[in-house]
Amino acid sequence: MCRAARRRRKRWSTGSCNCRRRFAGRGPFSVADAQELQALGAAIAEAADALVGGAVVEEVFVERGAELVLRARRDQIVPFMEMLRDDPRFAFEQVMDICGMDWPERAERFEVVYNLLSLALNQRVRILVSTDEATPVPSLINVWPAATWYEREAWDMYGIVFAGQPDLRRLLTDYGFEGHPLRKDFPLTGHVQVRYDETRKQVVNEPVVLTQDFRSFDFLSPWEGMTTLPGDEKVHQVRAERGQIEGPQGGNTP
Repeated sequence: MCRAARRRRKRWSTGSCNCRRRFAGRGPFSVADAQELQALGAAIAEAADALVGGAVVEEVFVERGAELVLRARRDQIVPFMEMLRDDPRFAFEQVMDICGMDWPERAERFEVVYNLLSLALNQRVRILVSTDEATPVPSLINVWPAATWYEREAWDMYGIVFAGQPDLRRLLTDYGFEGHPLRKDFPLTGHVQVRYDETRKQVVNEPVVLTQDFRSFDFLSPWEGMTTLPGDEKVHQVRAERGQIEGPQGGNTP
């Protein structure tokens, strides 16, 4: 018998697992803890300040113990993003998403959210930039051409203006749409409604009209308001004939 055949078979059990002990060592693709994320954020802020020559990162914090978030200055967002993309210590090659948030009670009510991904280092970062309705945010079209789609969506939904964006037009709403539907002060019914006009043979836009037809309610349940069901005529006729035969006291009539 060969040596491989004499080798004892390992015992396997579904009741317990030693994967924690097996993968206890931290590898390059393991999830960093909050302290490491905080250190990464501090390194990004220090590198950005040294590159631009001023305070670029206003705040660094970690959300839910696993998400690094940096709040940056609006006027320095383009060189800051170029540094995050080109610096090999960070290597955020991809912009995964650009979206907006609306805080109506703030002076700068909008926040532009940039979600970046580093495939080489397996790490993510979220950048926040504040603005208002009139102040534009510099476009990142020269940093990531894919930002065009996201910036159009943010302008369409929130009305956030991006300076230097050559294709700033609506993306999700229809032509001639009024307002921006994801603002918290946008009416739930909208401003216009769309319908097909049979007379004009075309789709028309018109102001929203919420009509309530007059309806009379008797407030009776179906069992209380329904006195006769279809097919009950025979039952009533049989009961009437039986009453005539048995009489009022239930006995036979003379």
